[in-house]
Amino acid sequence: MENLASTTTLHNGVKMPWFGLGVFKVEEGEQVENSVRMAINAGYKSIDTAAVYRNEEGVGKAIKESDVPREELFITSKVWNSEQGYESTLKAFDESMQKLGLDYLDLYLIHWPVKGKYVDTWKALEKLYKDGKVRAIGVSNFHIHHLKDIFEIAEVKPMVNQVEYHPKLSQVELVKFCKENEIQFEAWSPLMQGQLLDNEVLQEIADAHQKSVAQVILRWDLQNGVVTIPKSVKEHRIKENADIFNFELSAEEMEKINSLNENKRVGSDPDNFNF
Repeated sequence: MENLASTTTLHNGVKMPWFGLGVFKVEEGEQVENSVRMAINAGYKSIDTAAVYRNEEGVGKAIKESDVPREELFITSKVWNSEQGYESTLKAFDESMQKLGLDYLDLYLIHWPVKGKYVDTWKALEKLYKDGKVRAIGVSNFHIHHLKDIFEIAEVKPMVNQVEYHPKLSQVELVKFCKENEIQFEAWSPLMQGQLLDNEVLQEIADAHQKSVAQVILRWDLQNGVVTIPKSVKEHRIKENADIFNFELSAEEMEKINSLNENKRVGSDPDNFNF
């Protein structure tokens, strides 16, 4: 983990950057185009979007206009709940690709485990993977029992599980299960939507390293072996978030951050989501 180009290797051999830009709630058009452009110019290689964010076109435009070769970038999108099922997922994928203007995706995820549908949706992702349209497939917001359901029918195991993860929700059992099953853990909302930025314990650690609280949290992610994708639309913040490769948290500091866990969510619980 030396810089923004540093990668983890997924269980199928595909290399995925440890750090990327999330674009949840970033407006389609100029705002998302600028955000992605600034990130790529700052050295980011990974961009994470989703059909439901309604900004895939802007993401694709910024990618197309960048000087970075497509094969050096890692682009993720997700199939939304209302499009789940076998045929409808294949159709949703085509629509996403049309909006993005790309020939292939690096990672495609099931956004939420919609009861009665996510198994068929997984079969559609396996087809996309076998057809070479996606380099890696995975899930988002899956608990252990959802993953076990997939294992029962899967010809290809999920390569990634992207879930809400931050110091107040460290998902210890899920992290352990994913590691044991070679599923790369990825954090969304790593900064708990800004709710952790005035935490005293984190501030103390940040001061000791002359870093921001955000940088300490994102470094904690990486040292826990978790891929992280903080969102920002401000250039200075995009650069600051990525400035985490020149310091290391001690074992004691890591433990202090681990102890902040309260199993507290800012998003929905996947078992009680209004699908």
